[in-house]
Amino acid sequence: MSYIWKLYTKTLYKHPWKTQLLTTGFLMGSSDVIAQKAIEKRDLKQMEPVRIGRFAILGTCFVAPVLRTWYNVLEKAIGTVGKTVGLRKMLVDQLIFTPFFLVNFLIVSGALQRQPWSVIKAKIDQDYFTILKTNYMLWPGAQLITFYVIPIPFRIIFVSFVALLWNTYLASQANKNFRTSE
Repeated sequence: MSYIWKLYTKTLYKHPWKTQLLTTGFLMGSSDVIAQKAIEKRDLKQMEPVRIGRFAILGTCFVAPVLRTWYNVLEKAIGTVGKTVGLRKMLVDQLIFTPFFLVNFLIVSGALQRQPWSVIKAKIDQDYFTILKTNYMLWPGAQLITFYVIPIPFRIIFVSFVALLWNTYLASQANKNFRTSE
């Protein structure tokens, strides 16, 4: 295991963007597999590989670049020293960034599923505040650890591992079937 970690660390420092994008994509795809198996109780024959691929693409092309950029913005805007720096980053992250990010996550997820705007809007109207409330049960504590303990090159992988459970929940929410009156 230490060999794998050393190889990952070496690759991360050599190719930070690529490594963080692919790691997040892989872990988000894994989250959808867990959602299909554990939450939706599907057997192997019922698994949707296209859906898994979509969630991996969502992680690679949307979540990872947005989070990486956001963490860099927080570093520059709030700084790196001081007893309250982690707390301030967490508050800005959770009160300003997260509500905006979750709406965009649902929009991008719906677009990747080729859903019409009416269905995407119905998901947002029905589930947004439940998802946001659930977010507040997990992420403030995780982000305090992220901002106080985890060095910036490793924040994406740390958050991605914490997000295995979170993304399993999001995958189940993002892939619920919705009917609209239209």
